[in-house]
Amino acid sequence: MQVEGKPVVVFEVPAARHMPVRFKDTEFIRVGSYKKKLKDFPEKESALWKLLREYRFERDMSMADVPGSEVLRVIDYPSYFHLTNQPLPSDRDTILKRLIDEKIIIQPLHGGYDITNFGAILFAKDVREFDRLSRKALRVIIYKGKNRVETKREQLGVKGYAVGFAGAIRYINNQLPTSEHVGEALREVVPTYPPIAIRELVANALIHQDFSIAGAGPVVEIFDDRIEITNPGKPLIETMRFIDQPPRSRNEDLAAFMRRINICEERGSGIDKVVSAVETFQLPPPDFRISHDNTIAVLYADRPLSQMTNEERIRACYQHACLQYVSNDRMTNSSLRKRFAIDERNYSIASRIIADTIKAKMIKLFDPESSSKKHASYVPIWA
Repeated sequence: MQVEGKPVVVFEVPAARHMPVRFKDTEFIRVGSYKKKLKDFPEKESALWKLLREYRFERDMSMADVPGSEVLRVIDYPSYFHLTNQPLPSDRDTILKRLIDEKIIIQPLHGGYDITNFGAILFAKDVREFDRLSRKALRVIIYKGKNRVETKREQLGVKGYAVGFAGAIRYINNQLPTSEHVGEALREVVPTYPPIAIRELVANALIHQDFSIAGAGPVVEIFDDRIEITNPGKPLIETMRFIDQPPRSRNEDLAAFMRRINICEERGSGIDKVVSAVETFQLPPPDFRISHDNTIAVLYADRPLSQMTNEERIRACYQHACLQYVSNDRMTNSSLRKRFAIDERNYSIASRIIADTIKAKMIKLFDPESSSKKHASYVPIWA
């Protein structure tokens, strides 16, 4: 800008989020009206680190000091009222007041409105309007074949998660192969993957991602033989304990709101539903793994037991034992045969899988003192 005929440039230094602001490897802090080196004020450094550890992505600002008309332009407020089963107010002030109550926006003392990350990531009409969130949109990539050599198409979601979730799930399901099942009178189209598993895993990827990882967002990749759902950030609990342990989320406000509008659950039953649906479809077991700073959930297309690897059989056996345990039941040779559709005459196949899983130290006998193999039952190793 020009001030009294002189050029003036104003630099805005964003608030510290994960570590103190540095310039030329020196950390600075404002003391009164002066800029001081942080190392010279250890008590302030301690207080600052305490605040940074308590930083929550949802409560930070994605757009600051905008008029009410701009808020209503970029935020899909009709969807907010629809999803929360509230009537849409007829006047602008009441709408803005309700958005403030929900912490979608904040009204600072200096006037105007600040749009929170919470409000933008859930209800943005187009996340590309928000510089810090543009890379957090859900991407869906469809490949030709079983690798990433050739991409058939790629779709980038632009709506906030709450606004666009139903459309995203519909789009993903429409890209997946189906098969025809001939019943007694009619043919019916059967999906290759359980729709409930797709829904739960995509919701988990959106909610449990680490928003502090820049330049990365949730991705759904569809191959001929599997689906990989990736979100930035390592899980807060062990992947082996996804089925039984209560959920822990970095983004508590986001998770709570998504639960309110029935997109996700906070009861920890989401992965249980995934594994249960996979067993019903008699698919290979889902795989939950960590790769660098990402969490990946993999669903596999139908493959007979004879074509599953030994690792997959062991993982399926462990997951089945976990599912039985959280259902207040125990795994048996009979229940495992049902999971794999093994004929009763071939009970020895199930016995070998159980023995391999015990050897891998993933399950154990419920009653080690019992000598009956016929009535033996098993529980996860941690039970």
